[in-house]
Amino acid sequence: MSTSGPVATSQPPDDGVEGNARLTSMNGMLLLALLAVEGFTVLSVRQMITLHVFLGLVLIGPVLLKTGSTTYRFARYYVGSQAYLEKGPPHWLLRVLGPIVIVSSFSLLGTGVGLLAVKPADPGLLLTAHKASFAIWVAAMTLHVLGHLLGGAMTAWSELRGSSDGSAPRGRGLRLTLIALALVTGIATATVLLPTASPWTTRTSASNDR
Repeated sequence: MSTSGPVATSQPPDDGVEGNARLTSMNGMLLLALLAVEGFTVLSVRQMITLHVFLGLVLIGPVLLKTGSTTYRFARYYVGSQAYLEKGPPHWLLRVLGPIVIVSSFSLLGTGVGLLAVKPADPGLLLTAHKASFAIWVAAMTLHVLGHLLGGAMTAWSELRGSSDGSAPRGRGLRLTLIALALVTGIATATVLLPTASPWTTRTSASNDR
């Protein structure tokens, strides 16, 4: 009779860790799509100022959710959660870029919202700050997207595919609900605040007609 030692078995990924990764990736893909359209409006912002402002406000909800999910992972890792330690941190460059992306995103959105409260003829330093935030944000976000695009797309696809084969970890319904709520929050914010942008949109439309 033969004997053998204990058989090593691989532990399945922790539902909380995997769920956080899937939430971040799915929301990240949504953000990428919205940002692609927003970036297109920058090419001719005077002609598409209304869409530019509306999408900028819509982004607030998904950006807040993305910040929350990534900050949660950061906190769990650095307080020594075993599951997150086993998952490991992102590449050091992406960890350095993370705070820059967050700060520049909030600065960009914050100055954009602030511009709605001032007259186009006298924006003060807000417009300068908005443009400066955009320049920093584009540089940081480009590296951030390149570093996360492949892994994020694969994780998001796993989440979508899990609905048909049942492989998605627990909490998929909650994750999709959070993403939907973030998007709805952004749309509601844009709907409420867009009328305050009329001095900008009206002025730009009038200048285009001349």
